[in-house]
Amino acid sequence: MIQSRTFGAQASRFLIILVLVLIACLSLAPIINTIMVSVSSSTAVNAGRVYFLPVDINFSSYVKILDDEKFWRAFLVSVERVALGGAINMLLTILMAYPLSRTASQFRARNVYMWIIVFTMLFSGGIVPWYMVISKLGLINSIWALVLPGAVPVFNVILLMNFFKGIPKELEEAAFIDGAGPLKILWHIFIPVSLPSLATITLFVIVGHWNNFFDGIVLINDSHKIPLQTYLQQLNLTRDQMQNLSVEQLQQYNKISNTTLNSAKILVSMIPILLIYPFLQRYLIHGIVLGSVKE
Repeated sequence: MIQSRTFGAQASRFLIILVLVLIACLSLAPIINTIMVSVSSSTAVNAGRVYFLPVDINFSSYVKILDDEKFWRAFLVSVERVALGGAINMLLTILMAYPLSRTASQFRARNVYMWIIVFTMLFSGGIVPWYMVISKLGLINSIWALVLPGAVPVFNVILLMNFFKGIPKELEEAAFIDGAGPLKILWHIFIPVSLPSLATITLFVIVGHWNNFFDGIVLINDSHKIPLQTYLQQLNLTRDQMQNLSVEQLQQYNKISNTTLNSAKILVSMIPILLIYPFLQRYLIHGIVLGSVKE
């Protein structure tokens, strides 16, 4: 009987591992294919010969992307956006989540603000009113157009609010007895205790700002001020551009196609997030689980 249970447990464990390995392979397959396509020749890619091994290896797509002043200018714009937008997002998220985590007796307008927050999650004014408001505020063609419209991410506010609710009330009461005010309690108790959730939200904010390209297309008309994702999205070679190239440039671009170029764009845009993720990964699951549970 014991041997039968042991065999059943081992079989179940093997099946679980097999399923997880298959899921991992399915997840990695597109990434591997993208890498192989980005370093293969355009002829092989267009012929459908590239799967999980490169064919006629060349790095012309990366040369096209990296050997360009516009690329680095757009990269710096994205870095500025992430730094400025991330700081504003986190500051406003913390300042909004803290009072909303209090009871209605402690913060009388709490229910009103919660209804407003829920309403903004469910309904939107649409793209045209959104653009008109930003235009009337004079934010078009500025870094603020990329930062201020999403300054208060509602989902992150709710996530952090629920995390704050899970902090023992005894900590706050003890600090209040010692003479600490709301801001001091927030700074010295809630923020240090909430580091896992704050790290998770920070990762969400960084990824959101870094990957966003649509607002750059709509709100930025100056090519010197577009973020990296918008620049990469517009990088495909057109027939008019090809006609203006020199013979040497044509020889170089014959080695690439829009498919190889797009693959290289995807990989280049992933690098900063891949560099940041390992430092925040240990907080990610812990922060999501704690922030999603409400007492």
